[in-house]
Amino acid sequence: MEFKISKNFFKELKKFIKAKNKVELDILLKDMHHADIAEILEKLNFRNAIYLFKVLDSEKTAEVLLELDEDLREKILNRLSPKEIAEELDELETNDAADIIAELSQSLKQEVISELQDEEHAKDIVDLLRYPENTAGGLMHKELVKVNENWNVLNCMKEMRIQAKNISRVHSIYVVDDENLLLGRLSLKDLLTTSTKTPIREVYIKKLNFVNIETEDVEVARIMQKYDLEAIPVIDELGRLVGRITIDDIVDVIKDEANEDYQLAAGISQDVEADDSIMELTKARLPWLVLALLGGFVSVKVLGLFGGAMEQHGNLFFFTPLIAAMAGNVGVQSSAIIVQGLANGTLSGSLFNRLIKEVSLSLFNGVILASILFLGSHFLLNVEFIIGIIVTIALVSVIIIASLIGTFVPLLLDKFDIDPALATGPFITTSNDIFGILIYFTIARFILGF
Repeated sequence: MEFKISKNFFKELKKFIKAKNKVELDILLKDMHHADIAEILEKLNFRNAIYLFKVLDSEKTAEVLLELDEDLREKILNRLSPKEIAEELDELETNDAADIIAELSQSLKQEVISELQDEEHAKDIVDLLRYPENTAGGLMHKELVKVNENWNVLNCMKEMRIQAKNISRVHSIYVVDDENLLLGRLSLKDLLTTSTKTPIREVYIKKLNFVNIETEDVEVARIMQKYDLEAIPVIDELGRLVGRITIDDIVDVIKDEANEDYQLAAGISQDVEADDSIMELTKARLPWLVLALLGGFVSVKVLGLFGGAMEQHGNLFFFTPLIAAMAGNVGVQSSAIIVQGLANGTLSGSLFNRLIKEVSLSLFNGVILASILFLGSHFLLNVEFIIGIIVTIALVSVIIIASLIGTFVPLLLDKFDIDPALATGPFITTSNDIFGILIYFTIARFILGF
């Protein structure tokens, strides 16, 4: 059940902090989840937050650090000594500890690492810091359970008990050879139902999904989603087992990727949050707004080319917003489907077949929408018959062109290693608005002969 911070709880908490009653604070927060404690710290003023953080033991606050907002975490770390930071990191698994150390200044990194009590833990953290954060190497834990193919089941059980002490959760048991080359995985059921003298090489499963240390995080996420994995082993260039990535790390990757795509689709070019400064938010939003404004100028220029036509046939003007809106909507729909397929790796078939399918779909939708528009304009708006014909032909044409642009642009961006999510934002909307108006009045000119 989710914990809710009530007014009474918060009032009692502040009272104990003000009285510096460490005993009552410990009792109050003893069985609380670290995510809930992080939420509490973010609601307190910084002076009370840092006091409460230092009151709690490192075993609890280490996990709290991971849940905190980056700005608050930075402030708290700046108030801790290298030794205090090291005490927190000693309680964390290697990849989490490495993530926090990566946020520190270069000089502070060295001091904190030198204060770590467990030399093996420190060595593993330093090793992880070598890898870019958006790769499997940057995501992986060093903690895992592995057994040698030459061991028998009895020796395997003994070694597993020793290794499991430093791991919060055992997802898989990996099998390696004497050179630490990854061979496969071991089923816990097979381990429990096999004779204790049986060699591991006779019972392990050779079929195994794995990733390389240089594999990008989004690709790791795609593989784990596709095969519904809770964990996946990581190997180096020589095929040696060096770590594992768990599903909780991948959830963060998926969340970050979704947030980034959503912001790009909304025309926000940088990773920002609602609490960021006005200047940061402006820098993130302004470029695409400028692009939309320039697109608006182009639209006005296009309309200006057909000023004479609108003087002769004023009804043409009133359908301009409708045509532009439909072009933008259809383009966004088409591009969203393609972007989703690219992200999930579910897009198949040739580009030609994809475009043919999109034309067929848009033609079918266009005819239905155009029929509704024609009947509505004729019977509800009393629009001239010839104007109704122009608008319906234009609508079908615009829907087809917009869907082709919405399909082709994200595929083109992806080919040049540009995030295709750009194609679902103001870029596609603005370009389709312009094309929609141009097509509409070109058809009108052709039919009316002005």
